[in-house]
Amino acid sequence: MMNKMDKPAEPRIKSWCPGAWRPMATGDGLLVRVRPHLGRLTREQMLALCDAAENFGSGLIELTSRANLQLRGVSEATWPALMTFLVEHGLVDPDPQVERRPQVLLAPDWQEGDATHEAARLLQARLAEMPELPDKIGLAIDAGDAPVLGEVSVDFRIERSASGTLQPRASGGLLVRADGHALGTPVDSVAAAVEHLVRLAHWFVESGGRESGRMRRHQAPLPVWAPASIRPAEAGPRPALGHHVRGRVVGLPFGRAPASALRAAIEPTAVTAVRVTPWRRLLVEGAGEGAACAGAASVAGLLNDENDPRLAMQACPGAPHCEQASVETLGLAERLAGRVEGSVHVSGCTKGCARRQPAGVCLTGRAGRFDLIVGGCADGTPVATGLSEADLLTYLEKIDASRL
Repeated sequence: MMNKMDKPAEPRIKSWCPGAWRPMATGDGLLVRVRPHLGRLTREQMLALCDAAENFGSGLIELTSRANLQLRGVSEATWPALMTFLVEHGLVDPDPQVERRPQVLLAPDWQEGDATHEAARLLQARLAEMPELPDKIGLAIDAGDAPVLGEVSVDFRIERSASGTLQPRASGGLLVRADGHALGTPVDSVAAAVEHLVRLAHWFVESGGRESGRMRRHQAPLPVWAPASIRPAEAGPRPALGHHVRGRVVGLPFGRAPASALRAAIEPTAVTAVRVTPWRRLLVEGAGEGAACAGAASVAGLLNDENDPRLAMQACPGAPHCEQASVETLGLAERLAGRVEGSVHVSGCTKGCARRQPAGVCLTGRAGRFDLIVGGCADGTPVATGLSEADLLTYLEKIDASRL
């Protein structure tokens, strides 16, 4: 008879994303996700979220690849009180149905009144008109001079076109692009871009998109009224850690940090708000020169150096935080930082939630040990299997990791 440890159970792929009104059970309790309105929380809201993490959860706050903030370790007993607290502080809409609407991800460098902000305002007002879309569908508004969200997993985008004007308040030079297509459809105004995106969402459903789940997997050809004919503008850089024109950018190691560290970074009174990003970075508005800058730069538990090797690494929560992981991941990722060149992915199971793209070195948990995949994803073919952590470190020391 086969030992159940010889072949791990297939990881369960959940077809929905956790929220606040619909938390997800994990290995360390409920996972409660908060979607900041326009990707921004006031200083008071961020401080309240830190309080919520410590009073109702494990004290840990995570930043997701879709720029959501989430709390871990919430119990069934404390969840109702947490929801009351989140609603009171404007962190969650009191109507659970609002959470079911598609998420709108904004390029974090938007300014009030620019094309990104105006498109977001118009789209938010029309989300109730959207058809019932699959839970994982996402929308991006990236209408700045140089798009920055091109590698973020969303399904429909509003972007600046390659031939677009560089005037930040201009309404021309935009396109709407469906994921999986290199080119988009040009539009002549912000309002037209929003109208086109809403129309594409209806087409997606009417053409069988619910069965596909995501636009990238949808095989139906684009409608004739949505020709993919123009490329987006050249991509711009993501905000670097350190000084920013609006304050300071800080990083979260592997996308998570203690609430105490985040509170210390935003407690200076000069701080006005926090903007979230999909790159494990927060833009702390108002943390400029002087004490506020120095405070944010010296907080233990946050990253402030753009050359920190952990920025090139991905690690999921692992065991015991995730019920599907059979190995601890975070400590190993910390120990590997700086020891392996290039991209590194430490995954608790073959789902590979922390990174969808291939990594130079990928370590996948299986039955309490690790498989080593070179240049692949968590579910790829390993070059070595059944490694303990000690075996793994020895193995990596014997090979030229920089050539992997």
